[in-house]
Amino acid sequence: MATLTIRLPDDKHARLKELARSRGISLNKLIEEFSTIALTEFDAENRFRALAAKGNPEEGLKILDKLDRSFEP
Repeated sequence: MATLTIRLPDDKHARLKELARSRGISLNKLIEEFSTIALTEFDAENRFRALAAKGNPEEGLKILDKLDRSFEP
């Protein structure tokens, strides 16, 4: 496991500590959870972009139109 040192303004550090305390976890665990969320979002975006690059724009627009019609009154 690696160690990471970050610099934060004192007020932000205090707020993050309070957030961790309110969730009943350590500040370290809170930052670990935030990093997991950020990496998951990054991976999802990269996967979407890779799939989109292989896709057919016309077919995608047809699917979106079908979706729009399903929400019309």
